[in-house]
Amino acid sequence: MNTIMLSGADISTPCKAAAIINQGGLVAIPTETVYGLAANGLDPEAVAKIFIAKGRPQDNPLILHVSEANEMERFCHSIPESAYRLAEAFWPGPLTMVLPARDCVPKCTTAGLSTVAIRCPDNDITRKIIALAGIPLAAPSANLSGKPSTTTAQHVLHDHDGRIDAIVDGGPCRVGVESTIVDLSDGTPRLLRPGGITPEQLREILGELIVDKAVSASVEKDAVVKAPGMKYRHYAPDCRVVIVDGDLLAAKAYIERHFVPGNRVLCFEEELDIFTPFSPLAYGKSSDMDTLTAGLFAALRELDDPSIGTVFARCPKGNGKALAVQNRLEKAAGFQRINPRKEHFIIGITGGTGCGKSTLLHMISQLGGTVIDCDRVYHRLLETDEQMLSAIESRFPGVVINGILDRKKLGKVVFSDENALRELNAITHKAVKEEVLRLLPDTPSLIAIDAIGLFEGNLAPLCNRTVAVTAPEEMRIRRLVQRDGISEEYARSRIRAQRTDAEFARLCDFTLENNDTEEAFRKKCLAFLFGPDIIKAE
Repeated sequence: MNTIMLSGADISTPCKAAAIINQGGLVAIPTETVYGLAANGLDPEAVAKIFIAKGRPQDNPLILHVSEANEMERFCHSIPESAYRLAEAFWPGPLTMVLPARDCVPKCTTAGLSTVAIRCPDNDITRKIIALAGIPLAAPSANLSGKPSTTTAQHVLHDHDGRIDAIVDGGPCRVGVESTIVDLSDGTPRLLRPGGITPEQLREILGELIVDKAVSASVEKDAVVKAPGMKYRHYAPDCRVVIVDGDLLAAKAYIERHFVPGNRVLCFEEELDIFTPFSPLAYGKSSDMDTLTAGLFAALRELDDPSIGTVFARCPKGNGKALAVQNRLEKAAGFQRINPRKEHFIIGITGGTGCGKSTLLHMISQLGGTVIDCDRVYHRLLETDEQMLSAIESRFPGVVINGILDRKKLGKVVFSDENALRELNAITHKAVKEEVLRLLPDTPSLIAIDAIGLFEGNLAPLCNRTVAVTAPEEMRIRRLVQRDGISEEYARSRIRAQRTDAEFARLCDFTLENNDTEEAFRKKCLAFLFGPDIIKAE
């Protein structure tokens, strides 16, 4: 199929678009909200093409678009007086009303419901197309299902070139997010989706207004919904999106700890300088909601890149149009939100064998903290993690027999080959980090991660603070000989195979030197745990 581009500036475009629609075709149309993918809303075969082109679930209702407010009565019945007042106040405009549907509206348009969503868009070109076609247009947003919505003709072309008949280029959409949807079909008016018309504006006309839980929370998979955008993950780029709440400095600290190359930050214009080290992209000003609604989907489309790992997104607070931005970002993020002030406080503890890390770890445990020993995690995974063992066997054939790792056989391979050791570490470090993340408690708490490979295993970015425990070599040798029952020579060889104390100290935020009595070291640990830095950080 050859997708035709029709210019909104060409006076013949409305006639051409209407003709394609009357022939059962699909045309992307501009509106003040987003571009829509339009077909004859009364023709089941034409409507079916919308679902196929978008990859849209059949239980997701479509919106009927009309050219004049008085057309509402052609497709709806039992219309409450409040609907006429809303139409008078906001049509043409970014408001959709859910009303009882007349029999002429096919069930494929309403997703089998007895109600239909209807609106009159504030776009002269599109209303002319509707009037010339003489039929209402079923028109969901013109993006592929689940992807960020389309706010330019170029966005539509990217998603649907060769998949639809034509695109009407009416320039960038002014509002930038889909219409507000209010359900007037059953008792008290209910806000189903926030948009360009705010809850405050609706209440001025309606008085009472219930905000549906789908506005700010996920909906069960088997739930029946009355409007688009309520049920499925929507507006999402091809990467993980996490909303980072909290004040700017707390958000920066969180992102700094979790950021890895390939991640991005979606932020407000005034925050660009703060997030410069983290590849930021601004989508508007936090003080101007119109810039945020207009810029959100263009930004999410720029971030629609499988090479991006995670997008850390800043989200506006408050009501009004901010609610629409919150809703779209939460849908894109699958409702994953982080408030750094309510996070764990994680201390990463590292240092060579025999330095005395166990003293600090024991004190953290006595304070009610959770201690995660990465050495124990690693050895447990060697016995239980089938995926990790499979990866090891795939890279080093013959070292896993009947699901059991032959550690001596593996050691002969990797300890004589630096490249092989690096490849083994890449497998095991990933598995250990995933298990550490799984072991984090559900409620915010003090946590210690004990790992000699804290930095090699990419665990340090999880930590609020990192601390190196160091000790003179002779003291370490005496401890190892006594603790492990090994020879002095073997103890020396173990110590000298590890990083030096200076290297551990250089990598960490703090250094605790265990060079005196156990009681003296305990005092150092207490001073660290209850010092001003830790108190402020918590």
